[in-house]
Amino acid sequence: MTDNKNDKGKDEELYKAYLMNSKQDFKESHALSEEEQRKIIKVGRNTARNTTIMVSLAILLLIMPVMTLMTYMYYGFGGKADKLIEVVGKTLYVTEPNISLEEMEIESDIGLFSMHILFDTYKRIGQEDYKAENVDVYFGLDEPAQPKKTSFLEQVPPMGYGDEFLKESQKMFHPEAEVPYHMNDEWSILQQLPDGTVAEAYISLSQLMKPDDLDNIFPKETEIRWLAVDTGLEAKQVDGEGVPITPIGYPAQIDTTTWSPFNGREQTNEEVFMDILSLLEKNEQTAEMVSTAKSLEIKERRNYLKDNGINIYGAVITGPTPELRKLEQVKEIRAIKVGEVKLWNWK
Repeated sequence: MTDNKNDKGKDEELYKAYLMNSKQDFKESHALSEEEQRKIIKVGRNTARNTTIMVSLAILLLIMPVMTLMTYMYYGFGGKADKLIEVVGKTLYVTEPNISLEEMEIESDIGLFSMHILFDTYKRIGQEDYKAENVDVYFGLDEPAQPKKTSFLEQVPPMGYGDEFLKESQKMFHPEAEVPYHMNDEWSILQQLPDGTVAEAYISLSQLMKPDDLDNIFPKETEIRWLAVDTGLEAKQVDGEGVPITPIGYPAQIDTTTWSPFNGREQTNEEVFMDILSLLEKNEQTAEMVSTAKSLEIKERRNYLKDNGINIYGAVITGPTPELRKLEQVKEIRAIKVGEVKLWNWK
């Protein structure tokens, strides 16, 4: 019995010894050097970083289409993009003298939570329309930024916005406002221009007139392009807070193109003008950013027009240079500013 116990004890010791030797052999055979351990750690880190990058890219690739779709839905829902395009276009019609645009060629480029409205403007000199500017209006959602403009005119407009810019760009003046340049200089320019040219002229009247009365004071071989309307602020040329204002008005001619708001089909140009002011009053922040003015004061001006009707204090006309020289003898004309000049195209 004692021998059996001794034999069992010896077997256990042998087993334990064998197990310890096996563990030692495994440890020695699978032991990693310090350099090998560093490599394993480095590979693990790189793998984790690459996995994180790939997961992040996958998330972005999933999010970007969703965000872009949300942007399209934002501008598409309720016709917001079309409404912004309408406000931009109609602002130019009533704040930029002798400027028109091809509304069928207006492009919108929708990006991530933003939209660009891209279009060209045109100016009538003589009997042809010439490209005036390329315009890019940026909207961050519905917040507009100042337009980027590239001019194609001979007389490049002064750059920028603000008070000094408005003073330099002002070309028509109310009968009670001071004219800041010498009239002889402008008449001299017309005298020096060749007879074989056509020109654009900005006219300031000596008194307020009704639109229909203007046909009687200008030479027959000229065309009235745009009418500057008295809205109660032009005499002082500033709003109630002293901020300079620019002329507002409307095209004098019917535009037969179907997309023009002044196509004459259902309303007169005067009626369209008042409707546009109503639209701009509801979107005045956008209109002020798109126009060159810091202040448009649409509500005050609309109320004045409702009470006093439409009276004209200035106009833009175009025609052969010899015909424009005749304006010096017209007593109703207080001042003139020569605009763009082109080679003869009058038919």
